[in-house]
Amino acid sequence: MTYSQQTAWRQIQQTMPEHHRMREDFLPQEEWLDWQGHRVHLDCYRNPQAPAKVILFHGVGTNGRQMQMVLGHFLATQGYETIAIDMPTYGMTQVNPNKTVTYDDWIQLGSDYIDLEKRKDDRPIFLYGLSAGGMETYDVAAKNGKVAGIIGMTFLDQRNPLVRKTTVRNWVIDRIGTPLMPLAIKLGLGGLKMPMSLVSKMSALSNSKAAMQAFMQDSSSAANWVTLAFLRSYMYHQLVCEPEMFDVCPILLTQPEEDAWTPLALSEPFLARIKQVPVQTVLLPEGGHYPVEERALSALHQQVLHFIQQQLNKEI
Repeated sequence: MTYSQQTAWRQIQQTMPEHHRMREDFLPQEEWLDWQGHRVHLDCYRNPQAPAKVILFHGVGTNGRQMQMVLGHFLATQGYETIAIDMPTYGMTQVNPNKTVTYDDWIQLGSDYIDLEKRKDDRPIFLYGLSAGGMETYDVAAKNGKVAGIIGMTFLDQRNPLVRKTTVRNWVIDRIGTPLMPLAIKLGLGGLKMPMSLVSKMSALSNSKAAMQAFMQDSSSAANWVTLAFLRSYMYHQLVCEPEMFDVCPILLTQPEEDAWTPLALSEPFLARIKQVPVQTVLLPEGGHYPVEERALSALHQQVLHFIQQQLNKEI
């Protein structure tokens, strides 16, 4: 299946202001990448003349097409090349049936894909991540090193008890479910699947009721089922490097002002520990976790564009 055959993203896009929607005559090209037996789907706006590339990472309630909708399409209209990766088990990616996907696989795939793009040419690469994708940009940049800047819509360190308590669905998951995950894996239950919405506060993904209705019917994003092995690898993830050691590139946090899932207070403790590179935070007015609001989208677009242009000007 491809996004050209899917209706969910079109339904979500209808909740965005019309001038922020992707034009039918300018939709992403759909490509496929073979990686460790997975057939990874790439949603692309290719542009060999672009001054830089932006690779977009979704979170645990979204997919690559939704990343193009919220940011990639706009950057493409401004002359940048954008590639959104559907991480294994999400979007249109076809998973290798002989492999159990973990969050560490997502990080490795992101790093390997940067290497692939760098073998084509040496244009600067920026990373953007929404929700869990924000911290993924950090880990991928730390692992790979060949990144000019990262932009995250939250940076969540799952080792922080406040992060876990705030982002999971309820206290039962926080106090009982999460601590029991390692035991369940040892008992051979790693392949057991459950809806991501059963574990996380997926109901706060968007502040638009119409968008939420479409999201929660979309098995390629918010209605996806994941394995216990993936959940454990995500909830107990050890960072590639501690924030005090991170020296790869500047960081921009684009924090939705009315994010009911991951408020600013969850990202601040982690970002405060980063001292070796510039860290900037901007608020997206009226924006929900996945922003569909006019003021939030306009702010996101302009702030990201300014950030990228700033970094490119430094390289000249």
